Amino acid sequence: MITAIMAAAGGTGPPNLPPSGVPPLTRAARRQLMRRRRRQRLIPLVILVLGAGLLIAWLAGSGGTPKAAAPPTTPHPSTTGTTRASPTTTTTVSPPYEPPRITPKISPALAGEGKWVAMDTWDPGPPSVLTTTFRPDPTQPSIVAYCAWIRTATTQLSLYLGYEGPGATPLDRGPEMVPQSAWPRLLTTFNSGFYEQDSAAGFYTHGTLYFPMIKGLATVVAYSDGRVDIVDWEGGSTPGPGIVMARQNLPLLVDGGQPTPLSANDSEWGVTLGGVPAVWRTALGIDAEGNLIYVAAADQTSASLAQILVDVGAVRGMQLDINPEWPILITYGGPDAASPSIFVPNPASIPQRFLSPATKDFFAVYRRVPGDTTTPW
Repeated sequence: MITAIMAAAGGTGPPNLPPSGVPPLTRAARRQLMRRRRRQRLIPLVILVLGAGLLIAWLAGSGGTPKAAAPPTTPHPSTTGTTRASPTTTTTVSPPYEPPRITPKISPALAGEGKWVAMDTWDPGPPSVLTTTFRPDPTQPSIVAYCAWIRTATTQLSLYLGYEGPGATPLDRGPEMVPQSAWPRLLTTFNSGFYEQDSAAGFYTHGTLYFPMIKGLATVVAYSDGRVDIVDWEGGSTPGPGIVMARQNLPLLVDGGQPTPLSANDSEWGVTLGGVPAVWRTALGIDAEGNLIYVAAADQTSASLAQILVDVGAVRGMQLDINPEWPILITYGGPDAASPSIFVPNPASIPQRFLSPATKDFFAVYRRVPGDTTTPW
């Protein structure tokens, strides 16, 4: 019984005990039987080894369990060295400067009040002439100030004599109008200052000094490098070689971003129609960015005009012409002086005023030609 169980289990019972009734095996037969049993015991082991090998090979291949995604490699601080990725450089181009909206002084504000609008959308590049209106005096809501902002970096400011203004001279007066050769670049035109007989002042344009410069007067100056400024003239009677245009009119009305003390004295700012202090007045200022600002309004004293310049951002400013007949600013709706439009209302004038010989001197603003500051003549 014990022998049978051990044999069935592959045990190691006595090999020399044959079953009852079976003749004893010879020595050779016993050796052969033992070899056969050893081989039988090795077969499961071989099968097991082969199976394990196949399983390992299958797991290592694509048919096995999917591999977990490798975690991101974080360089050790001591090994980063020059392996750090170069930063990406992004170039940001700032939009062209434009003046801030003028804060309305009366509430509720009118539609679009104080908001600048481009007048030269037909011209390529950033807008060079912007206009707006606002009501400067809460106690007189019917009064409207007309304002034009001019980008000096993209424009050329030129000065022309009229056939009378600024005064009589034996020198060649030039075209007395916007020369037709410059019409393709014309952006805006506006009034200049007093007649020479009413207030002596320097007048220099196109390389010609028509009236000598006077120290202490407010002066709009165009330089040969393209800059424009409004200054208290401290030079001599003749502009230096770096100046291509200069027009004077009375002392500074605004300086340092504030009305000058003299601005409070109306008697110092011209003879008014009917002798009343509050009349149509115009002025020209320069902002902190070096751009020009033209303003015009009815019923203004010298002091209130100065305050309008301050309200629109002028750091320095000068009064131009006054009284109802002379204030005017014209914009153009296309090249070649197309579609002229009067921005400052003036029933005494027409939109084509400076496209034919004009009575008084005036300013013309052109799109700038790089490197050329010669006045079109």
